Amino acid sequence: MHWQVYILLCSDGSLYTGISTDVKRRFAQHAAGTGAKYFRSRSPCQIVYLESGHDRSSASRREIAIKKMRLAEKGSLLGSADNQLASLAESEVL
Repeated sequence: MHWQVYILLCSDGSLYTGISTDVKRRFAQHAAGTGAKYFRSRSPCQIVYLESGHDRSSASRREIAIKKMRLAEKGSLLGSADNQLASLAESEVL
């Protein structure tokens, strides 16, 4: 399986980090309120970061590393070359 690490921008301006094999499906779950408890008091607005090419173990390690980052570091990550969000947008066009 190919796991992905993603970051969501939330309605309160916070950033939520998670992992999934299908980010679009997982975003829909979060938006429907059937995802993480984090979304009981806020809602996901958009996917702002995507990183592919992980197995379950490496995705979990990367998720933990991102969660430990300060907000400024996460902001830098969103604009970095590691952000593969454009590839998700391209797949929606096709």
